Amino acid sequence: MRLSPDLSPLRDRVGEAILSRVAGPDGPRNRAHIHGAAGPRWFGPERPIRQVHGDASMFIGGLAALLLQSLHPLAMAAVAAHSGFHGDPWGRLQRTSTFLAVTTYGPADSARAACDRVRAVHERVRGTTADGLPYAASDPHLLCWVHIAEVDCFLRAHQRYGARPLDDAGCDGYVADMARVATALGIPDPPTDRARLARCLAAYRAELRATPEARATARYLLLRPPVPLVARVPYGAVAASAVSLLPPWAARALWLPRLPVAGDVVARPLGTAVTAGIRWALAPRRDAVRGGRA
Repeated sequence: MRLSPDLSPLRDRVGEAILSRVAGPDGPRNRAHIHGAAGPRWFGPERPIRQVHGDASMFIGGLAALLLQSLHPLAMAAVAAHSGFHGDPWGRLQRTSTFLAVTTYGPADSARAACDRVRAVHERVRGTTADGLPYAASDPHLLCWVHIAEVDCFLRAHQRYGARPLDDAGCDGYVADMARVATALGIPDPPTDRARLARCLAAYRAELRATPEARATARYLLLRPPVPLVARVPYGAVAASAVSLLPPWAARALWLPRLPVAGDVVARPLGTAVTAGIRWALAPRRDAVRGGRA
């Protein structure tokens, strides 16, 4: 009888490589604290935010969110001048992923402390765009744009590529869950359901445009990503899927090729395949499950 090969060693290597990039060298220690520390959480295990943020579709949603957020000139100017995005892209990703993990799964006091640290950083980020417009990362209006772009892209990615898409109530619940984090970050009255989210996104439309910095960022993320050669093919699938999530006007503004029918025909199978691969690589090992690890 022919036996199937044991792919566990390969899965472990791929999973560790992904985690080291996304979570950084402190990832295992941070994860142990986030999931193992005692105390109440902002969100119980039944909440939609846990389902969305724990799915591999976040890789696609996160990239789509960066592209969409870049279309606000003030937000893009703040990122270009202060985030170290080009100089340390993996560090920025690791800080963002840790923040999402802490606020989604961690103890309430850790979640609150994480939000307070972000607010303190935002207070120091201010400047002037190339057009002479002042910006401040602590501006609630600017913070709200960054927030709703994330919520919209994370949710769209989950509904298209997630292992278990949410029902209508779950989608509204996810927006409401994210509103709790937004409030802690200093955003007054964030949207709490999809209808308000759609209206809020539409209200920003007149402020959005692609600056040279935004288009340069899109080229960097899509054409010259800081990933090893061996990861270029799966990253390309993530990138194509992220572009397919953008509204047509946003893709046009960033000079991104997006054919609504042909693009979706190609991007959807690619996105489904790459998220399935990531999900497989990051699946808990049986011995880890027996040992009680999350």
